Amino acid sequence: MIKLSGNLHLSMKAATEKAAPIIPPKEHVYLEGPKSRGYELTFAWKVFWQFIRGFRTLHFVGPCITVFGSARFKEDNIYYQQARSMGKRIAQLGFTTMTGGGPGIMEAANRGAFEADGISVGCNIQLPFEQKANPYLNRSITFEYFFLRKVMLVKYSYAFIIMPGGFGTMDEFFETLTLVQTKTITGFPIVLFGKAYYKELMEAIIDMAKQGTIAEEDMSLVLLTDNEDEAIEHIRSYITTNYKIKPRKRLRWLFEKR
Repeated sequence: MIKLSGNLHLSMKAATEKAAPIIPPKEHVYLEGPKSRGYELTFAWKVFWQFIRGFRTLHFVGPCITVFGSARFKEDNIYYQQARSMGKRIAQLGFTTMTGGGPGIMEAANRGAFEADGISVGCNIQLPFEQKANPYLNRSITFEYFFLRKVMLVKYSYAFIIMPGGFGTMDEFFETLTLVQTKTITGFPIVLFGKAYYKELMEAIIDMAKQGTIAEEDMSLVLLTDNEDEAIEHIRSYITTNYKIKPRKRLRWLFEKR
């Protein structure tokens, strides 16, 4: 038997503890095969019910502009400050500011709208870390599944502002861009805000066009800027030129609330 010295034993123990995941992974079920019919029916019902809750919560919030961005930026960060200003300017346009409802960029945009007496809405998500509802929401709903949340963030919006963010923000950006590109949704304006932050990403997108994996005209679907005036004017001129907004009527027999 080989005996380990005390220091070596401690270092190996520390390395093992360090390798343990911060967030426990979900139980692996990949080899179990299809779920039971009862499980699938329950899942389908949960999805249906969360959709209904989302529709009832957001039906009367008015036309929205959705702001995507990282949950990790603090109040002293320049991107937080810019998102807060964006929320204020969205309110001044007469639109509702919609976000994922959490901290960071989401909080900043909601805060700017809230402080400007605009309508501030959040579509939150259940997560084991990072995500909790920010205090600047006039109306909020929490979803269990990301795909439901993304449907709501897109469904009620007339424009999208993508502030600096990570994997979640990229997921939201590229899904929205794909929906516009494929004409699955109307060609609403998409603003990618932060030239320095998104420099390499835009270079990659330009290379996609050169390689032929996207069309040259797809480049026009996104405005890259770090100028607030340019971003807001791009959205304002596009919407006022192309769309008319009709107020929704409340149906009393459905117990709808504005």
